[in-house]
Amino acid sequence: MSHKVTANVGGAEIHIESGKIAKQADGAVTVQLGETIVLVAACGDTKPRPGLDFFPLTVDYREKAAAAGRFPGGFFKREGRPSEKEILTCRVTDRPIRPLFPKGYFNEVQIQTLLLSADGDNDSDVLSINGASAALMISDLPFAGPIGAVRVGRVEGEFVANPTHVQMESSDLDLVYVGNEKNMIMFEGSADELPEADFLAALQFGQESIAPVIAAQKELREAVGKPKREFTPRVVEAEVQAEAESIIGGRITDALLIQAKLEREAACNALKDEMEEKLIEKFGEEDITGFIVGEAFYSIQKAAVRKLVLDEGKRLDGRGFEDLRPLNSEAGMIPRTHGSGLFSRGETQGLSLVTLGTTDDTQTFDAYTGGPNEKRFMLHYNFPNFSVGETGRIMGPGRREIGHGALAERSIAPVIPSLEDFPYAVRVTSEIMESNGSTSMAAVCSGTLALLDAGVPLKRSVAGISIGLCTRSNDEGDIEAYKLLADIIGWEDAFCDMDCKIAGTDKGITGFQLDLKLKGIPYSIMEEAISMAKKARTAILSNMGDCLAKEREEMSPYAPRIVTIPIDPSKIGELIGPGGKNIKRIVEESGCEINIEDDGRVLIYSMSAEGLEVAKECIEGITAEVEVGKLYRGKVVSIKEFGCFVEVLPGKDGLVHISELANFRVKKTEDIVKDGDEIWVKCIGVDDKGRVKLSRKAAMEERKAEFSDDEDGGAGPDTNDDSEE
Repeated sequence: MSHKVTANVGGAEIHIESGKIAKQADGAVTVQLGETIVLVAACGDTKPRPGLDFFPLTVDYREKAAAAGRFPGGFFKREGRPSEKEILTCRVTDRPIRPLFPKGYFNEVQIQTLLLSADGDNDSDVLSINGASAALMISDLPFAGPIGAVRVGRVEGEFVANPTHVQMESSDLDLVYVGNEKNMIMFEGSADELPEADFLAALQFGQESIAPVIAAQKELREAVGKPKREFTPRVVEAEVQAEAESIIGGRITDALLIQAKLEREAACNALKDEMEEKLIEKFGEEDITGFIVGEAFYSIQKAAVRKLVLDEGKRLDGRGFEDLRPLNSEAGMIPRTHGSGLFSRGETQGLSLVTLGTTDDTQTFDAYTGGPNEKRFMLHYNFPNFSVGETGRIMGPGRREIGHGALAERSIAPVIPSLEDFPYAVRVTSEIMESNGSTSMAAVCSGTLALLDAGVPLKRSVAGISIGLCTRSNDEGDIEAYKLLADIIGWEDAFCDMDCKIAGTDKGITGFQLDLKLKGIPYSIMEEAISMAKKARTAILSNMGDCLAKEREEMSPYAPRIVTIPIDPSKIGELIGPGGKNIKRIVEESGCEINIEDDGRVLIYSMSAEGLEVAKECIEGITAEVEVGKLYRGKVVSIKEFGCFVEVLPGKDGLVHISELANFRVKKTEDIVKDGDEIWVKCIGVDDKGRVKLSRKAAMEERKAEFSDDEDGGAGPDTNDDSEE
């Protein structure tokens, strides 16, 4: 039997229903907002997979074209590999639920979300998060929920819960907020240089907005929830853990305090190998598996790191809690790219390259749920194995690379100039050269430097930093002690509890993302973290400004040049010509790329000044109007008894009446001009039907006033030769 609950969020109803479809899943629900509907199903194995030493949670989100009443693009007319939107929705669904499974639970869990209906007004990512929580709540899987998710926008200074796509067009904030009944668990999104105080207010608004969703899930759990399954946590036996600690003794602390990353890793790995060897000697090879060794050593490292931070006030590399690692900014070191930037923060280093293109290079994509379906600014992030001194499988970007690139992209996007101010498509490729903490924020910094080096007139420079958190909690899970850590390194991320990335300008926040290993943190801690991030960001912006404070005045010689020519939109067809004849000819003659916008803007992209001028003259010639009083060098295209027709602009001709051919009486038109002659004429009028009246006589008089007889060849009254002109 189906059961439905309803939550009113921001004046709109969210319906969560179970028991109607996908009944063989451990837990399945449909979540509906407006006419956007997703199905979320959760399944988990009853036994752990042998040899597994991590929690195998898989979250998959897929959009079906049928949900929007459309066919998929491509030859096969079938959905293929997940799009960037689908991958990002997988990640935003995964991150808040992962820390809510118990330690030692290694049974495989899969959560699958399908978009069943898309109304074009309401997005589905927040529904996926709420649906995952609801499906897990009614299942027998050991999940410490519920959690609630909401999108927060700000329209005309007022916060809006789950805004529609139309509302988002005028919003200066796009915040996805996830929390439990008391605390925040995850957030991510972007903002248009939002002040820190306003961002904190948005977090509070998000926490208040999720209360109805959490209450609805608890109601659903009471009505149809299954008893939670029992399981035996897979942990290291106390005797083995104690022996491991006695083998290593206090030496782990000395190894952890080695400042250089690779040297620290080598020292710790030597201790791990020694520990494994001695544990096998005592307990036997069958009992000391790779899982036992890894878990025991991780626990020892984690306890040592937390003791150093919380009890001794020390960080692994010797810095103070608010100190940044050494910073270095460079720009313009790669010669053939349109722009390049290198940013280093300790042992984290990002190299970004900028490519400028035409509007034809704008990325278009299916947007089944509504919202934008193209973007002219792209940032692509790559994380090669050598950046951490390792080997591994070499392949295309995975979910992590897609997610990090999206975070860096939305952090910089608010300062990219408009198409009217800078009519280029812009691509940043961010290559991570070294990794030891928060490479996505290094991509923001190096990307900004590269854009300025390319001559992109950014509104302001953007920098980013990650803030970590180390906590100690009581048996009830409440935080009793904590330290915030600015500019965390990789091991602080691994052994502590938070990675909070905040990017922005000197004016405000532009991008953000919170990853948490805890079941939640209070607002007060986040308030401190955001304040620390602002201080760190200011220092980084100063370092970047010393390298390159604003865009370069001269663009790279290898970047395309552009000229924008406004024409009457009614002239677009004339410029293109029948079957594209005219525009193809101009492209061929000039070597330029030409894009024509619907509003009449003609964008000419060229690698040479000569080609640019050729294209410009051709376009102006086709689209220009004949002006009264102006001289033209035209070609005779038709001879008549009463005069001749002269083409003065491409496709535009006018009549030179026989009386206007010369300053004397002309008996026959052919006495003065022949078909194909080039002559100077002057426009002496345009009638109400657009017919152009030309005069050779007036043109000759005006030109003779400008030049001496020697210069004009001394043409007499009975000559029909215009060569002197």
